[in-house]
Amino acid sequence: MQETQDQTPLWQQLQGAATLLLAVRDGRSMTAELERVPPHLRPGVQALGFHALRWLGRAEALRQQLASRPPPPEADALLCVALALASEVDDSLYTEYTLVDQAVEAAKNSEETRHQASFINGCLRRFLRERDAMLAICERKPQAVWNHPQWWVDRVRKDHPDVWQTILVANNSRAPLTLRVNTRQTTQVDYLQTLQDNGIEAAPVGDHGIILGSPRAVTRLPGYAEGHFSVQDAGAQLAAPLLLNGLQASIQPRLRLLDACAAPGGKTAHLLELADADVIALDIDAERCTRVQKNLDRLQLQAQIMVADAGLPDAWWDGQLFDGILLDAPCTASGIVRRHPDVRWLRRPTDIAQLAAQQTRLLEALWPLLRVGGRLLYCTCSVFRAEGEQQIQTFLMHHTDAQLRPSPGHLLPQSKTAGPVFPDNLLRDYDGFYYAVLEKRAA
Repeated sequence: MQETQDQTPLWQQLQGAATLLLAVRDGRSMTAELERVPPHLRPGVQALGFHALRWLGRAEALRQQLASRPPPPEADALLCVALALASEVDDSLYTEYTLVDQAVEAAKNSEETRHQASFINGCLRRFLRERDAMLAICERKPQAVWNHPQWWVDRVRKDHPDVWQTILVANNSRAPLTLRVNTRQTTQVDYLQTLQDNGIEAAPVGDHGIILGSPRAVTRLPGYAEGHFSVQDAGAQLAAPLLLNGLQASIQPRLRLLDACAAPGGKTAHLLELADADVIALDIDAERCTRVQKNLDRLQLQAQIMVADAGLPDAWWDGQLFDGILLDAPCTASGIVRRHPDVRWLRRPTDIAQLAAQQTRLLEALWPLLRVGGRLLYCTCSVFRAEGEQQIQTFLMHHTDAQLRPSPGHLLPQSKTAGPVFPDNLLRDYDGFYYAVLEKRAA
């Protein structure tokens, strides 16, 4: 784990991380729960919470060895957070003594766990005595080895039999902080120089991206207020160029584009940075649309933002066909668990079919809104084939006016294995996505 700047007592951070784990076990997003954490505690709590969720499978397997019956939920969450830390000796910031002491202190300072302090103390000390034997037992349990639910492991193995282990390992790595340069304001080369002048290690990635050598507070980076960059994974930065490729040369003077599920607005902004276009940014969530507007304002970009269901065009469409449509469809988010480690524990196997049905509905509703010769980019941040390759194969079978153009297909999550930054701008560290470019032909 990387050390945070938070100097608050470790026991308070452990309490906060346990609260995050409780929320996830209750089916709530960790991102939303983090907003409830006091700002001075948030960095440390987030770091510990991310770590606990990345290694939750092993932590739960250890707890099962230490207690035949789980303790009350609050105590169980605190114990699992501590076990996730204690089982990563080489990666821990804390000595064994400090961790046990602060976990017990956290238990004593909460009404819900006060009576479990001795139990937590005994479990942690027993684990430290029997660490090797207990970890060896964990190696026989797939959920403890891969730190994903068993159904998730099985699904990835079925969908990607040759690389399933690589995917699961990448999911447990820490995602880098990757920026996308706003080419309306600066260039990749110039902004890299700005970072270098400020003593910040960074390297180019892709055509518009920059990957930082270590995480930093985004709002404190040079040029943030001026809109010189956005935060966006290198894999996500492929979306706008994929849609625009081939469109700009054939349409003059301005493209008419739709970003159908736009929030939080990263891809909308990238379209506006790369093309002279009239863009409608659509999202069903009014609060998220407000966030799109704020992001565009900072970047000094303009789009028509609408609150509506993209799958019900009769309620919002003016009848004018689009040159290009970007459909970043709702999905399981199975490709971005590096950044959202709670996703794997929140999802259920039935979610895949439900979301695939929603993706089909959106594709069917938006395809008629595209002009002949126009392009629709279908993308999801998923590694599951039901939300990618299988979805598009089915669509093509039922739409003879759709032609699949050269597309990346399933872009599987990758993590760098050595060095703080890359020596070139190849995409070697990115989340998982699926991309398909569909061109509309005359019927």
